[in-house]
Amino acid sequence: MRKREHFIGLWLDDIEYRHLLKQCVLSGLNASTLIRHSIMDVNIQPKPPDTYAALLRELSAIGNNVNQIAYWANATKGSGKAEIAEAVALVQRAWRLVKEML
Repeated sequence: MRKREHFIGLWLDDIEYRHLLKQCVLSGLNASTLIRHSIMDVNIQPKPPDTYAALLRELSAIGNNVNQIAYWANATKGSGKAEIAEAVALVQRAWRLVKEML
């Protein structure tokens, strides 16, 4: 059995239809979902760019590297200047990546 029991047909003119399709592309939703969200006053956000996923993976890798350096520094009760410089460089790289994406 269907979750939704009621069907509503909808006629649109060319301008309305093009606008609906544009909103579907921007939000990443299909027309049915977009209309249901609009009816229920759900805040519809634009679909994030595909490059955000790559940025998140890169930031995760950088965070893991910094955590490994911190773990090593705590385990050996000290850290060398090279490790600190590497951690600083990784954090700076992370900031640079974020700034490039925004």
